[in-house]
Amino acid sequence: MLLPAAHREILQALADTFIPSFIGKPDHPEYWARHGSEGVDLDKVAEVLSAQPVGAQQEFQQLLGLLGSPMLGLTWFGSLKPFVRLDAAQRQQMLQSWAQSNVPQLRKGFHALRKLLTFLYYGSSSEQAGNPVWEAIGYPGPLPQEEIVDTEKPIRTLHPSSDVTYECDVLVIGSGAGGGVVAGELAAAGYDVLVLEKGPYCHGCDFTQREVDMMGKLYDAKGALTTQDGSIALLAGSCLGGGTTVNWAGAFRTPDYILQEWAREHQVPYFTSLEFKRSLDAVSRALSVNIDYARHNGQNQALWDGSKKLGQEVKLIPRNEKGLTDSDTHFQGLGYSTLGDRFGVKQGTLNTYLLQAFEHGARILSDTYVERVTVQDGRATGAEAVHTTSAGQKVRVTVRARRVVAAGGSIQTPALLLRSGLKHPHLGRHLHLHPTVAVSALYPHRIDAWHGPSMSVVNDCFSMLDGTNFGAKLETPPAHAGLMAMVLPWLSGEQHKQLMLNASHLGSFIVLTRDRDGGRVTIDKNGAPLVDYSLSDFDRSHLLQGVRAAAEIHVAAGATTVYLPHGTLPTLHAQDGVLQNPEVLDRLPHLSWKPNQFGLYSAHQMSTCRMGGDAATHPVAPNGETYEVKNLFVADASAFPACSGVNPMLTIMALAHHTAQGMKAAGVSSAAAGSYSSKLV
Repeated sequence: MLLPAAHREILQALADTFIPSFIGKPDHPEYWARHGSEGVDLDKVAEVLSAQPVGAQQEFQQLLGLLGSPMLGLTWFGSLKPFVRLDAAQRQQMLQSWAQSNVPQLRKGFHALRKLLTFLYYGSSSEQAGNPVWEAIGYPGPLPQEEIVDTEKPIRTLHPSSDVTYECDVLVIGSGAGGGVVAGELAAAGYDVLVLEKGPYCHGCDFTQREVDMMGKLYDAKGALTTQDGSIALLAGSCLGGGTTVNWAGAFRTPDYILQEWAREHQVPYFTSLEFKRSLDAVSRALSVNIDYARHNGQNQALWDGSKKLGQEVKLIPRNEKGLTDSDTHFQGLGYSTLGDRFGVKQGTLNTYLLQAFEHGARILSDTYVERVTVQDGRATGAEAVHTTSAGQKVRVTVRARRVVAAGGSIQTPALLLRSGLKHPHLGRHLHLHPTVAVSALYPHRIDAWHGPSMSVVNDCFSMLDGTNFGAKLETPPAHAGLMAMVLPWLSGEQHKQLMLNASHLGSFIVLTRDRDGGRVTIDKNGAPLVDYSLSDFDRSHLLQGVRAAAEIHVAAGATTVYLPHGTLPTLHAQDGVLQNPEVLDRLPHLSWKPNQFGLYSAHQMSTCRMGGDAATHPVAPNGETYEVKNLFVADASAFPACSGVNPMLTIMALAHHTAQGMKAAGVSSAAAGSYSSKLV
């Protein structure tokens, strides 16, 4: 996407308003003097926009058009001038007006611009120059390259240079927690497996730990995927290994009460069977799940200490890591795992099931977008896809397969099935997101939240609220300069800069809500997924109870200031572990919580192709096969009957493992629509 000169000028002015220059500040004068346009690469803005659906691109262009018009003044009752002709004070006043506007589109525009520009300013870097603001905020950036030894990629992927047709027993679309397990299990059982992955294959030194570059390379929509109203940022892995390559290495077993709910309410009895427990055991062994890590980082230690002081139970989080030492290098490196693990410690599908699949003859093709699953006489017969070569060339890929497994995640899988002509009335519905907010706090000592395991401690005391199976978990998030800047509320340029200057002393807890009420995935005229989701009153009540709990734990752990996750930035002050202004917490539920008045995030998307025994209300049968099309299976979080309530990786893998066992037991040939020779053409 090309940005015309007028739009580039507007974006530069916006960057200088979100991150203004202040001359003469005595502490860190260079930090304060630097302004946003010095650190925001507008070509990166264009790249991010190009990865969005066409409608979102057009809407952004219209937003910039409004900012370039004198009619802009009508949106904030100010001067009838375009943005670039306003003075600095007027520009800031205009943005502040949009942030609190009663017009949803203006709030959406404010947050889209704020998130994008602050993320790029604080998160961008180059190998040669780093980022000039990092020293002032205490952020170290990537670890030294000499700490690792570059090794050859263990998986040799396909590299077609011209249009090609492949034949196989089983086509697996997606390579994350679901697709990777199915591929590894079936290849080891002797089936000819082909894996198609939309994202790239990265290994070792490919994981540069440079935040903007890795978010753009490893995540769907270059890390800028959102709901249509822009109120919820959606993080979804889009690389070989999928979410298991970029997740936080938390390996949670599905709680028994949720498995019982799924079995009872969705007629899938195997969730409470020994077979499902065996699948959980099998994938846990394959991933080397353990709690044998030596230490926590600052914010995990704060969650542990504060919870204990309040008499609340906290637990160690099992993590899927292998070969971890007690060295500072390994400890620090764990903090970058959301940007990919250059040390190979994290045992995602990249280092386990996909490697097993490759070693048993599976073929793997990355950088390949699947347009549709082909269907003939009610049976899946393969797929049509487009591969992008390293030189940017588009290559048509046709696959003929006996069975097809869709495992692209809960946003992409329903979009693929809808593009393929499936019409089940519940396809794409019941989207659950584990809607999440961050509660950040300032500590008198350094926290350095960017190093150490992103999550190693969990507080489950609020996971079943008001007599229901719904509530919130308290965990900790990854923390890097760009993500911190994007999540922390912006009231003014000076306030946000000061907040970022304290980054090394900030610790955050996340409130991860098990949502009862879901959203929906549809597709636009080009087949791109569109996500709609509104946080219900029921789920918001639980989220806010979690916010209160997180704030109280921060105070108990010794924080002096707690920043509550609302656009008006309600702030708590504490002294010696005692909250000084509790009335601010009491008023929290009475604030307005409309979309884009607060920041919501989701790293877990689920249930858009939900599995169940009732074919009228569930697109997928208990064996993983779609009711509508034979030989078409779903093996990712989209098949969850409902929200998992815990970080879903292990549940996805166990579900995929169980589905693979059923496919092996049935035998590929018994249900095949035709016979293929399982060879490359």
